[in-house]
This record gives sequence, structure tokens and C-alpha cells, in this order.
Amino acid sequence: MEQEHFLSGYCRTADQTRIVVAVTEDVRLLDVDCCYERCPHTSSCTIAQQLRQLTGK
Repeated sequence: MEQEHFLSGYCRTADQTRIVVAVTEDVRLLDVDCCYERCPHTSSCTIAQQLRQLTGK
């Protein structure tokens, strides 16, 4: 079953606070409205950390 998650945190790339919508099915990430996998700040990003928790990575 697909679930929508609303995650918030500071985005260093955009230099602003963001609300990111992520769609998951079980622990698989189907869609996310940021480019966290290609972002140079992924290791320190609070949004990416939340996405990793959702997907178990």
C-alpha cells in the first residue's frame, strides 16, 4: 500500500526550510520531490536522514 510522508527540514542547496513529499510502498521509495540521492549535502541533510529512516537504509 502506498503512503505519503511529509518531511520537513533545512535544505542547504535551496538555503531554506522545505517540506518534502515522499511516496513509499512498504520500505521502497517510489517518489520524492527533492533530489536527495544526487545532492552534495545528503550526508548532513535532515530531510535525507528522514528518508533513509523511512526506507531502512
